[in-house]
Amino acid sequence: MGEAVFPPMQSPQAEQGAKKERVLIIEDETALAEALAYNLRREGYEVIHALNGKTGLALAFAEPPDVLLLDLMLPGMNGTEVLRELRANEKTQHLPVIILSAKSEETDQVVGFSLGADDYVTKPFSVKVLLERIKALQRRKSQPNEPATPDSTILERGPIRIDQVRHRAFLENKEMDLTPTEFRLLLCMLSQPGRAFTRRQLMEASIGDGAIVLERTIDVHIKTLRRKLEDDALVETVRGVGYRLKE
Repeated sequence: MGEAVFPPMQSPQAEQGAKKERVLIIEDETALAEALAYNLRREGYEVIHALNGKTGLALAFAEPPDVLLLDLMLPGMNGTEVLRELRANEKTQHLPVIILSAKSEETDQVVGFSLGADDYVTKPFSVKVLLERIKALQRRKSQPNEPATPDSTILERGPIRIDQVRHRAFLENKEMDLTPTEFRLLLCMLSQPGRAFTRRQLMEASIGDGAIVLERTIDVHIKTLRRKLEDDALVETVRGVGYRLKE
């Protein structure tokens, strides 16, 4: 066992033959998973549910979903192990992942984001807010990349270099292992070094316009980014405003 498929309810989009977005839920609390599946089905999604990490990982590798909702406290293989395996696999390294966890400490969120989570939702949560976060992730994923030009392909400031076409970032010519959110966050600040960005501006640039997130979420991303830059002074805190990249 270990898995269940919840077919989507018929929606106007489904009747017109539009592609159904697939959501994989890896959650051992059956009642919670069924409630999420019900609400997702009402929005026209196809929902697949795995009760444990090992089964969920196999499902993700077999047919990567459009969005993954991942619990951390799972039997056998926990959520952090699942996320680590997903990011190490070429098929699922860019799969949008939202962590669902009862662990609300900032250190827990740092671990989640450092492993490559796109969002972190603490239990208990509003299903309506979660649905909005899923939609925000989908909008961000569907936004086409800006066409590259000879002047915009490579962005370099001091020890940091970003290749926007290949989606790679380097520190002193050593490639950094950044999550998609961290990459966009660094790109935003690197494009205008010295400019003070508000937390809201950074959230819209890195997480997506209209994302329903707490402002402290960007603080967690900044903390993991600073660690990967190996120099806390590169990203400066602007008191009462937000952050800026040191000129």
